[in-house]
Amino acid sequence: MDYIFIIVGLIGLFFGGEALVRGCVGIAKRLGMSSLLIGLTVVGFGTSTPELLVSVQAALADVPAIAIGNIVGSNIANILLIGGLTCLVWPIRVSGATLKRDTAVMIAAAAVLVPIFMTGQMGRLTGFILLAGLIGYLVWAYLQPGDAADEDVDGAMPKSISVSVLWVVGGLVVLIFGARFLVAGATNIARDFGLSEAFIGLTIVAVGTSLPELATSVIAAFRKQSEIAIGNIVGSNIFNVLGILGVTALISPIPVEARFLTFDLPVMIALSVLFAALLLTRPVVGRVMGVGLLILYVAYVYLAQ
Repeated sequence: MDYIFIIVGLIGLFFGGEALVRGCVGIAKRLGMSSLLIGLTVVGFGTSTPELLVSVQAALADVPAIAIGNIVGSNIANILLIGGLTCLVWPIRVSGATLKRDTAVMIAAAAVLVPIFMTGQMGRLTGFILLAGLIGYLVWAYLQPGDAADEDVDGAMPKSISVSVLWVVGGLVVLIFGARFLVAGATNIARDFGLSEAFIGLTIVAVGTSLPELATSVIAAFRKQSEIAIGNIVGSNIFNVLGILGVTALISPIPVEARFLTFDLPVMIALSVLFAALLLTRPVVGRVMGVGLLILYVAYVYLAQ
């Protein structure tokens, strides 16, 4: 039954996330938001909703290692797995007037976790600080959205606000059930096979909750919409740290295992810097680089055991 729970949970997260993003993008486009801003905020944050629901559910179920591992593992998977696959589908052409700002915020959000994890506990004050940082970033991004060319994000998006809202509500409902099934199944399997809950959170759960990001970025790559793909990855990583960890810590304080500080967080920070360097120093991130990112992800999963 645990494997059935995981499969049902993954399916729910995928289709729920797709419905949520479709609705959010439909609303955002009718509010006149630019494609880059949509990628960084609406799409990036919308596709991170599974991480939010899974981490909160894990914290309430007293499995904090899955709650934190889900976020750290998702950020690593976003860069290496999703970034790598996106480059393989279609080389990413780097552009966007606000890219330096957004990648800097992504790195800063990862680095701020170092002193937090050193305390061994994420309390409600920490959650409030992280959420305040997210609000500040959102205001900054809204006031300075950049002058990127507008693109059609999804030609099949709903044609009215009311339909878009229905997509959002339906997506959230499916996501909630998917998150519960996934956490329950993954936790039981971890205990049965003697795998650490941290490893399960960093791999199976993290990749599962990243399925909406994967679908969105790959679809954007097929349509040659690099800004949506980049914005989705960068925006999701920012929201995962500042928004999801912030909300989770506010709801239920989280103890932090030592391994996250000594291994997984340094990897996440290093990869954030690497990804930012690739985007800022190369006009095109091609298929060779995509293969390299995927190889790094396989190596990380092997070392994370």
